[in-house]
Amino acid sequence: MEQTPEQAEPEQQRRERQLSELLQELRIAMPGVQLLFAFLLVVPFNQRFGRASDFERGLYVGVLLCAAFASALFIAPTAYHRIMFGLGDRPRLIRTATRMVLAGLVSLALAMTGAVLLVTDFLFGLPTSAICTAVVGAAFAWLWFGLALARRARGTPRS
Repeated sequence: MEQTPEQAEPEQQRRERQLSELLQELRIAMPGVQLLFAFLLVVPFNQRFGRASDFERGLYVGVLLCAAFASALFIAPTAYHRIMFGLGDRPRLIRTATRMVLAGLVSLALAMTGAVLLVTDFLFGLPTSAICTAVVGAAFAWLWFGLALARRARGTPRS
């Protein structure tokens, strides 16, 4: 049976590559969450925000908190790495950081879907906002999680 390049790769090199890939993924996700969070922080200072309903204000707080949690979860692997640096437990570092990043992606997807709900509800009302939010939520669920989970469930061999 032929080994894949990843199977033939020495363990130390594989861990280095995994950590490098994780950091690269964070570099892609961080600007998005930072931009959303910054936008959300200035929303209440807009004059039209005073006309928001109680539902929209509550939704705003939920979206703001999801964006804050996403930001915290995306930055957490850096703090964890710095504190655990030099202890030689890279496998645990990678597992823990991966969980943090996945939780951050869930929080970011919730924040972005909630932001779509907030804006569309404010501008158009319930029917339009429900449709837009369902489509956006389904897109995040499928593209960010569903595709990969479906492939993992099939156990498709690497090629």
